[in-house]
Amino acid sequence: MLISRQVLKRPVAGVRPFALTPLRHPTVSTLLADHRVLLADLLDGLGSPLHVVLPEIFEENVVGLRQAFAEAGASADILFAKKANKAGCYVTSAAALGVGVDVASTPELVKALAGGVPGHRIGISGPEKDDALHALAVQHGCLVAVDSISELRRLAATARLARRQATVLLRSRTASQPGSRFGLSAAEREAAVGLCAELADHISLRGFSFHLNGYSTADRATAANEMIEHCLDARRRGSLCAELVDIGGGLPVRYVEPQLWDEFLRQNEAAHYHAAKDFKDFYPYGGQPAVQAVRAIMAHLVDGGESLAAKAGRHGIRFVVEPGRALLDQAGFTMYRVQQVDDRRDADGYAIVTVAGSSFSLSEQWFNSDYLPDPLLMSAQPVADEMFPACVAGSTCLESDLVTWRKIGFPRPVRRGDHLVYLNTAGYQMDSNESPFHDAALPLKAVIRLGDEGAPPRWRLDGI
Repeated sequence: MLISRQVLKRPVAGVRPFALTPLRHPTVSTLLADHRVLLADLLDGLGSPLHVVLPEIFEENVVGLRQAFAEAGASADILFAKKANKAGCYVTSAAALGVGVDVASTPELVKALAGGVPGHRIGISGPEKDDALHALAVQHGCLVAVDSISELRRLAATARLARRQATVLLRSRTASQPGSRFGLSAAEREAAVGLCAELADHISLRGFSFHLNGYSTADRATAANEMIEHCLDARRRGSLCAELVDIGGGLPVRYVEPQLWDEFLRQNEAAHYHAAKDFKDFYPYGGQPAVQAVRAIMAHLVDGGESLAAKAGRHGIRFVVEPGRALLDQAGFTMYRVQQVDDRRDADGYAIVTVAGSSFSLSEQWFNSDYLPDPLLMSAQPVADEMFPACVAGSTCLESDLVTWRKIGFPRPVRRGDHLVYLNTAGYQMDSNESPFHDAALPLKAVIRLGDEGAPPRWRLDGI
């Protein structure tokens, strides 16, 4: 089983048209270079597609984010956004490291608790949560981000029945996104703070949160500063425990080298996609790493010259952050087996490679976009110097089932039985949209940890 030498190189502009070779963690490189037989056996034995999840890298990312906040002089509690991946191994790792989990449903909360995360380290987000989720959150002392005055009243009633006090954040709309469907308007926020005081026996107002689209560090810092001001105002009104500002997630991840990404954007056009598909927007694959984003947010100057971190520290404010993709950066990849190749190069100039599985296991199309990092070709065939342009299709009966719409310049002709590896898919790609369409079983997840030096990797199925 060989893997093309060309795809193992770092991305260099001009190597081949529109090559977007993905960056990779050393652990991933070791698995691909030294344990290809194991990966091939797992794919053949467990089915295609197969998700490989790597909790070691998740744990490394936790340490990196903690260090970034500490170096910025900020106090921050990390809550892993569970919606980014359903694998239980990441929750187990979070529990072992003392990291919290952000959930938005009763099943997610149950799995977080079952994974060993205590209730006081679990945040509950999402709009207008139902009474069952409220009841479980109150019972376990979770931090509930309340989205409306009606939800606040319902939560207080649940806490009253349980003879407990619910701890809450008030999710507030930001000045930059006043039309968001999430959170309280300014007038609603004022009323909610007053209501928290009235319901103090059953509600403890701990701070404020917000929902923000996009990856702008300046916008996130500005919104966080607004929440600090809301905490100070709540304190003046008697809510002395208002000390938390939840900045949400939205920390970017770098998938490819920035210069290569910039070149791609300059040259990109519809002709480079199957059926001339015209995508309007892409994830910023060449953006800054999450730790750099944290530093930028915390260093952002507010109120005429003070950093956000310094202002928060001066007022005894702690941050809460809910990274999903950022903690899953490089912490997993997805493998497909090639089922058939329709070579249309003579007629159309490119082939259609059909894999066993579907695009539901690579979820960027949920956002009407394409997952752009090049898949890697693993093959028993010898390396060849013949570029083979092809898109990648799923094996369902849907015309739109394209795993990769973009025409990839594979380094040699792709054959039936070859394997394609999509790197860095743990964050939102693997399982957000997976479905038992055509009565197909949901893909499995293999948890792999590298052994000590010289020892083979250890693997198990997630959840077992």
